[in-house]
Amino acid sequence: MASFSTQRIIMIFILMWKCVDKMRCFRKRSVFPFLGFLIVFLLFFNLYMDDGFVLEAEKRQLGETLIQPSSSERYVHTFTDLSNFSGTRNVTYRYLAGIPVPHKKYLTIGLSSVKRKKGNYLLETIKSIFDQSSYEELKEIVVVVHLADFDLVWCENLVQEISRKFAHHIIAGRLLVIQAPEEFYPSLDGLKRNYNDPEDRVRFRSKQNADYAFLLNFCTNLSDFYMMLEDDVRCSRNFLTALKKVITSREGSYWVMLEFSKLGYIGKLYHSRDLPRLAHFLLMFYQEMPCDWLLIHFRGLLAQKDVIRFKPSLFQHMGYYSSYKGAENKLKDDDFEEDAVDIPDNPPASMYTNINVFENYDATKAYSTVDEYFWGKPPSTGDFFLIIFNKSTKISRIKIVTGTEERQNDVLHHGALEVGQKAADTKQGRQCASYITLGEFKGGSIEVEHVDRKIGFDIECVRVVVTASQREWLIIRTVSLWTVQPAGQFRK
Repeated sequence: MASFSTQRIIMIFILMWKCVDKMRCFRKRSVFPFLGFLIVFLLFFNLYMDDGFVLEAEKRQLGETLIQPSSSERYVHTFTDLSNFSGTRNVTYRYLAGIPVPHKKYLTIGLSSVKRKKGNYLLETIKSIFDQSSYEELKEIVVVVHLADFDLVWCENLVQEISRKFAHHIIAGRLLVIQAPEEFYPSLDGLKRNYNDPEDRVRFRSKQNADYAFLLNFCTNLSDFYMMLEDDVRCSRNFLTALKKVITSREGSYWVMLEFSKLGYIGKLYHSRDLPRLAHFLLMFYQEMPCDWLLIHFRGLLAQKDVIRFKPSLFQHMGYYSSYKGAENKLKDDDFEEDAVDIPDNPPASMYTNINVFENYDATKAYSTVDEYFWGKPPSTGDFFLIIFNKSTKISRIKIVTGTEERQNDVLHHGALEVGQKAADTKQGRQCASYITLGEFKGGSIEVEHVDRKIGFDIECVRVVVTASQREWLIIRTVSLWTVQPAGQFRK
């Protein structure tokens, strides 16, 4: 029995044939028009069935996606409106382009966009997301664009442009364009004028909070993780691979929001399970303060006290004009790197040291790409800084840097890098039974490549040993470890 997709192809073939049959120029005795028609049909069929960029599971959505009316209101999400404690209400989203695939992705990237008085960067942002991702990464992401402007003509024109430029991604279920209708928004008149902001500024930022709330609510069940971007952003190459490395390194630790840019509402990562609460929070306090201030309060209420921001930044602000009144906005993230794929893997591990720790500059802060470090009082000969992996690991490269630009004397003047195996609990704490020295620190740092080729075992411990006492304090700024990539690991 023919599949649904095959039946649709046959129907299209019949309709196209009938159209050709009615053409005045068609002559039954001439074979050339028929051959021309057949070639066009076969090309269409090949694009539909054999395009390697469209996944098998996504091909089944093709027919339904293409015939979906732009003004459709098929999806109804229950949204608990906490802004006026009125209980639940149904929010009917308009599907302007695309429909979701039936299975969860790894990451949803959310963008909310409104009409700007000067410039429009949305298309460039979408293009950067897709262009900077490999084919394997594209399988794991879905981009949701919320067109949050009440000018329906502007929305329709923009949807047509998006559909023309990114049709392939819409067909594959990687790009959705939605809209929450104006009637579902809370009141935007007579708002509280906190911080002595002008009335139009209060209205703008209050509506923006609601825009984000509706976007978050829609994205709740699309993926495991959610990344918020603004609509005027450039991405680093293979940013998803870098994100996954960071998420893996945080396994077993609690976090609410990880930050991959220091600007605005750019590069903020959440667990998708937290999106309903965040959406409700933004809607409840939508008129109180800007969204980036509300995020700080939300994070604190969920018991993440400190900012967890990673370097290098994976996203860069590229707009020159703000969406508010077209004012100039030339902010740039000086921690952004176009090619940030070389972020270390740093597999899950525990840290130990017998060096006296200064205040809260504990050992764990040297082991992540968070902009923090370990800081200890003057170490003595034999003191150590120890990393024990949760499970034995093949390591290809190790890089450790001590000291900072501000405190260049607080480096490790004399030390060695060791790797060990057979970790076990001892009276002195957890240790490896045997170690091999990989090298000595020079100028306060060390980097060893091809580690897996130099030793004959999977590593369980990485240890820095102080080989001579020093009067200066010690800062271990970064400990970076790269694991051996499995065969076939992609690199764009």
